[in-house]
Amino acid sequence: MKVKDSNGTPLSDGDSVTLIKDLKVKGTSVTLKRGTLIKNIHLTGNEDEVECRAERVKDLVLRTEFLKKA
Repeated sequence: MKVKDSNGTPLSDGDSVTLIKDLKVKGTSVTLKRGTLIKNIHLTGNEDEVECRAERVKDLVLRTEFLKKA
């Protein structure tokens, strides 16, 4: 399985990524701002999604189309 960010750069477990768009987190009042650094991602069984932890949100799943490798 090849997981790639929005620019086509390969991603692997433990990489750091930054957001390329402001994202509202469902179920909370938190909005993750563009440029937010997210460390230590984990790959899932789906090549379009990664699991991570952000500032105030645990167990977050993000789509790779909104990420770029840091």
